[in-house]
Amino acid sequence: MLELRPNCGLCDRDLPPQSPDARICSYECTYCANCVETVLHNVCPTCGGGFVPRPIRPQQAWRPDLKLGLDNNPGSTRRRHVPFDQADIAAHVERIRHLPPDHR
Repeated sequence: MLELRPNCGLCDRDLPPQSPDARICSYECTYCANCVETVLHNVCPTCGGGFVPRPIRPQQAWRPDLKLGLDNNPGSTRRRHVPFDQADIAAHVERIRHLPPDHR
């Protein structure tokens, strides 16, 4: 199941589990929609992949016997930050942003 990281790895904006602004890559690197669109240009600074909206986990277990939902599986509280500086990110993004995610 998705970790549901609590913040944007670039600007540190809070991204609670129900946030429609959270974006993730296939490795679950998590960023806000604004950073993905204006800084990263749909290029993950770690893996180079693209981003998709992070799914919203239901608040409650609609099938209680399965123990699902945020009540049983809360999002992570561990905040993460991209380990690269702005110049490195900009160079990485510029190098591959012209390639569609399925060709990177």
